[in-house]
Amino acid sequence: MTPAAAGFRMPAEWEPHARTWMAFPTANPTFTDLEAARRAWGQVADAIARYEPVVMVANTGESADARYCLDPGITVVERPIDDAWLRDSGPTFLVDGKGGLATANWVFNGWGQQSFARWENDSKVGALVSEMAEAVPYTSSMVNEGGGIHVDGEGTVLLTETVQLDPFRNPGWTRERVEAELKAFVGAEKCLWMPRGLTADYGMYGTRGHIDVFAAFVRPGLVVAHSQPDPSHPDHEVCRENIALLRSFTDARGRALEVVEVPAPTVTEVDGEPVDYSYINHYLANDAVILCAFDDPRDAEAAALFAKLFPSRTVELVDAREIFAGGGGIHCITQQQPAVSGMRA
Repeated sequence: MTPAAAGFRMPAEWEPHARTWMAFPTANPTFTDLEAARRAWGQVADAIARYEPVVMVANTGESADARYCLDPGITVVERPIDDAWLRDSGPTFLVDGKGGLATANWVFNGWGQQSFARWENDSKVGALVSEMAEAVPYTSSMVNEGGGIHVDGEGTVLLTETVQLDPFRNPGWTRERVEAELKAFVGAEKCLWMPRGLTADYGMYGTRGHIDVFAAFVRPGLVVAHSQPDPSHPDHEVCRENIALLRSFTDARGRALEVVEVPAPTVTEVDGEPVDYSYINHYLANDAVILCAFDDPRDAEAAALFAKLFPSRTVELVDAREIFAGGGGIHCITQQQPAVSGMRA
């Protein structure tokens, strides 16, 4: 039986959480400065821990290193891991509205067998986290990462062709097969396909187009989308086309999507290399928005915009430059475990 057939669905990120799961950076080609990465992950974890419990998975023998970087109230557990992007290597949590908790455990193969990636241990992390959370595990045959999908909790899924139809992820799969798998595992009723992600996401340490750097639901019918005001930037046209496509969509309930454009930070290069700094890659904790900051003039503008979108939540700006140096942002390193039966931890 599939999770959807058993009554499970993937809730929206803004629904109540029991806790947040993260993984602590371990030695890996992703991290050119491991200590700086650990501090950055620790700052995100500490910000979230002010609003809900956090469990940090540390590599075998590295729990003391993790505890040194974290608030004492954060739980640290040791399991073998290769990297620290738990949104992608970890499971997708599901609820049934009756107190049941389950997980969709995807196949993880290092973002499509990327040359920098290691996944011998991370391919097992989904099952390990599911077990620790005491959730019912459901194993999918599809290669997928949590950053590759974004849901509204009412049956609508945002995704990109370059991730889900990547021949190094799911060779030979069609849109129809991907949609059938998402229907069976997260309760998808309508999939909204974007052609691609941001330009820098196709470079070193990229994911080949994760949706969560470009677009995210903030409530049913409303999406925030990354926009690049600089006409000389390669993402200017990408964003223009993607935003127009988003505005042409209707969701699973038949609503036309409303799109709020969020201007990109002014910084577009670091050490001569393009970056895809984005405020879209935020994380919704209980009563808080954990928002990427870049020591950029547009940080305050983005914080004000998200405060307006989430008037009942506190906006916490956390420096995400070191996280983006490894290929992702705050959303990429966090994974929510929803509360069951409407109760928070």
